Amino acid sequence: MVPGMDLLSSLFRTRWPRGFLVAFCLVLWLPGFFSLPPGDRDEARFAQATKQMLESGDVIRIRNGAEARNLKPVGIYWAQLPFVAAGDALGLGQKNPIWRYRLPSLLGALLGVFATYRFGIALVGEEAARLAAALLAASLLVVIEHDIAKADAALFGVTTLAMGLLGRAWLDPAGFRPWQAMLFWLALAAGVLLKGPVTPMIAGLTVLVLGLAALWQREKAGLAWLSCLRPRLGVPIFLAATLPWFIAIGIATRGQFFADALGHDLGGKIAGVSNGHGAPPGAHLALLPLTLFPASLAVFAVLPAFWRARKVRSGQFLLAWIVPSWLVFEIVPTKLPHYPLPLMPAILLLAAQALLSREHAPSLSLARFSALLFALALAVLGLGALMLPLAIVPGWGSANFYGVPGFLAALLIARATLPPAWAGDVLTGTGRALLLAPLLYWAVLEGELPHLAALWPAPQIARELAGRTPDGEGFGALGYQEPSLRFVVGTRARFLLDPQNAASFLAGAGKMVLVDGTERESFLLAARNLGLSPQLRTTLSGFNLGRGRRVTLFLYARGPDV
Repeated sequence: MVPGMDLLSSLFRTRWPRGFLVAFCLVLWLPGFFSLPPGDRDEARFAQATKQMLESGDVIRIRNGAEARNLKPVGIYWAQLPFVAAGDALGLGQKNPIWRYRLPSLLGALLGVFATYRFGIALVGEEAARLAAALLAASLLVVIEHDIAKADAALFGVTTLAMGLLGRAWLDPAGFRPWQAMLFWLALAAGVLLKGPVTPMIAGLTVLVLGLAALWQREKAGLAWLSCLRPRLGVPIFLAATLPWFIAIGIATRGQFFADALGHDLGGKIAGVSNGHGAPPGAHLALLPLTLFPASLAVFAVLPAFWRARKVRSGQFLLAWIVPSWLVFEIVPTKLPHYPLPLMPAILLLAAQALLSREHAPSLSLARFSALLFALALAVLGLGALMLPLAIVPGWGSANFYGVPGFLAALLIARATLPPAWAGDVLTGTGRALLLAPLLYWAVLEGELPHLAALWPAPQIARELAGRTPDGEGFGALGYQEPSLRFVVGTRARFLLDPQNAASFLAGAGKMVLVDGTERESFLLAARNLGLSPQLRTTLSGFNLGRGRRVTLFLYARGPDV
């Protein structure tokens, strides 16, 4: 046993590694899964589109209210539909809880962790594969993404599955089974239906780099190993799984889906900054200490191992998985922290193998550099938890103390992990960080965020309506028009264009109107011009996550009888 391994005995001395991984994932992932309200903006948009598919029976077109959502393919909506329908059948859908829509994300993250372990065994050995899978499960990016009802965690799962199978084919083409080849093509198809070109891009760039390396080294075999993927059978299976919906959506939208998805969404991200999510090249690398927390303590300490990995066949595959796609994510102007998530399994497999190596211990200088980066990430998380209530909650009250447990958890992790890491024992530091990370996640995701009511205005508004506007009928919103509002109030909720439109709505079929404080005076003036005297029902103060600002919202009724 490697020195320091006793701290990870619960990870490595079990006869049921898969059962342990499931239990470990649940400990890490349950906080916030049921208690966090629907988030703005992407989660509420995805969930609302699935909800409307179920309401309308149209499982081809993707809509949010009356607006077509021609940005991403249909995969995640189809994945959410059976869980939402089952919840309705079991009587769990009366309040439309968001956790039903999150189940495919949870299962996708679980698939990613299991695929990392299962296929990592052949690449780096059983012990390192298990450590990599545990580090992956605990990484901040996976913990966050599994809690969000959108495509990225599911994409991470199917991409890891596809790449794991590709790695098996690369290592042992003669032993690669036909069913494994078919599963590879199905995983590739699932990736396309979830998020378009990402999974094929990662797999394709990996094959391209391996082919170029074989050409450089003048290997006679070259890309002959690809024949074990059985493309003559696999490509038709891939097309049979993907083309029907693309043909159907093309017909249903008269080609508008492709114009919006390829020209506006994908093209906009490649050509420039989309929705203000821009960052310079290197941003993903700069965020790695945070996005891979707590595994980043190990990754930066074993950086030389990534260079040494080029000399062995399994390392060549893992580097080909990481490097070209990482460069693409860095070059593209539009950047979001979760973009490199499908590359994290390969990074952690290499890092875990190096961390457990008996031949190459991390140097003291790299260990201390890694400890400093880890301390910085921990400070961001701990101080962020402490300061968040102070930033978003107006006034002073008990809510301002919700961040204290998260801050104390960060201090505990720092006290336990930084001394051994600073002394060069990165393995012990990593083990302690891994085992203590759940304390931080529970403190923040379960003990803090769900209880900060100011972060979640939409559920408060739904409670104030108290059934007066069933499915949003007769309810309109002016100024504050976040997707979570439509999701919790109802599909028929109207997003009003301007104060005159809001006043006319209330004078006609409207019962209740929600008005952002910035539009209040103009709305009341327009209402008086129509002879209306709107009745103020309640005033809410909160924080608009979509726009990053505090808001004051006024809920008006048409009259005292509403």
